[in-house]
Amino acid sequence: MENIYSLIAFVLLSGVVLGSALLVVTLKNLVHSVLWLIVTFIGTAGVFLMLEADFVAAVQVLVYAGAVCIMVVFGVMLVQRNEMGNSNPFNYRFRIAAPVVGVLFIIIGLLTAKAQWVTSGAGVPEKTVQALAPILLGDFMIPFEVAAILLTVALTGALVLVKEVRAHGDRS
Repeated sequence: MENIYSLIAFVLLSGVVLGSALLVVTLKNLVHSVLWLIVTFIGTAGVFLMLEADFVAAVQVLVYAGAVCIMVVFGVMLVQRNEMGNSNPFNYRFRIAAPVVGVLFIIIGLLTAKAQWVTSGAGVPEKTVQALAPILLGDFMIPFEVAAILLTVALTGALVLVKEVRAHGDRS
């Protein structure tokens, strides 16, 4: 970190990401969990901006915070459960998972503290998006469009399946 302000910003963004991620897994309302997931993704995009990875931050906001979370909200809303207040019930496997996560957290912390970090002498390029645009829209144009069509087909298929379930009256 270059100065105290970037350190403060990093600590605040880290707190937002960790706090909102904790709310994602602990809230009982699935819609509220998805909304906190959006906050988590936007906080992660802020960390990417601090690392001067502006393209990755933009993709994080557009793809994850935008498209993925909106698709999850559409899926939740189309199912139309009677009680959305308790749509994400507590799982008692938490008692097993919490110690495992704690041990993994300690192990990762110890390994991180012992690691020999090597920094590159090269600086961050000034224009990262301008270098990626010709690659994405030139060499990888077909896979880029296929991914877009695949996501559209998946959403359309989900809508058709939900419509058929409603027509037959099967609400599981």
